Amino acid sequence: MLKRPLALAAGLALSFSAVFAQAADVLRVSAIPDEAPTELLRKFEPLGAYLEQQLDMQVEFVPVSDYAAVVEALAADRIDLAWLGGFTFVQARLKTANSAHPAIPLVQRAEDEKFTSKIISADPTVHSLQDLKGKTFAFGSVSSTSGSLMPRYFMLQDGIKPEEFFSRIAYSGAHDATAAWVQAGKADGGVLNASVWDKLVAAGKVDTAKVKVIATTPTYFDYNWTVRGTLDPVVRDKIQAAFLALDPANPEHKAILDLQAASRFIATKAENYQGIEQAAQAAGLLQ
Repeated sequence: MLKRPLALAAGLALSFSAVFAQAADVLRVSAIPDEAPTELLRKFEPLGAYLEQQLDMQVEFVPVSDYAAVVEALAADRIDLAWLGGFTFVQARLKTANSAHPAIPLVQRAEDEKFTSKIISADPTVHSLQDLKGKTFAFGSVSSTSGSLMPRYFMLQDGIKPEEFFSRIAYSGAHDATAAWVQAGKADGGVLNASVWDKLVAAGKVDTAKVKVIATTPTYFDYNWTVRGTLDPVVRDKIQAAFLALDPANPEHKAILDLQAASRFIATKAENYQGIEQAAQAAGLLQ
């Protein structure tokens, strides 16, 4: 059991059975592992402290090893709140659709209304997606909305079947890993979400003299904060209100928003993700 306040450890294999045994006044939070564990923890710590203050509840972060684990944990009521990509939200919603209390999306960043992915390359001969024909390409996680599903969907719409177009496809597992692979020459091209790309560039973690954006996808809905359907509605409403109250004019709030790559949070609804569901069905990723 993790101790207050937010005693987090990267890579900690926390027993879900132990988490389930926690008291009802503990909010158990998780996130899809779309970045390195240390980065996920760095981003969450001030947000977790803020939620503790706003909810008057202990907040504990539950790290997971892969995307599927977050979906399973939400469906089994082992976590209360999760940061999900659009596709993982669709999976969680479908997995709980036949229950009396399906998963509920609460808020998304304003940026998630019109999210994009960036296709990058460090090959000086590559200036467009077509220039990557016959070369190697890296997606993120198979379950990533912005690192796999939507870029693939848009490629297919343009008549590009990745398995035939590229000489080899690999999955890095995370957006920052994709950028690192491309920069190191492990892949001729790759795709990652625009938010992580901007953050890596701002932090100087990618050499833009070498790695360049060669294409940007059309827009789509992406990330959101989702709660399990069985969560107390009073707590659920307080969580949503806490996110919506984050004000960029408040320096402490802005620090939290900046770590979340958010200008502000806005309310969202399940209907916003119907396009993601359709794309997943078209890609044969939903049964």
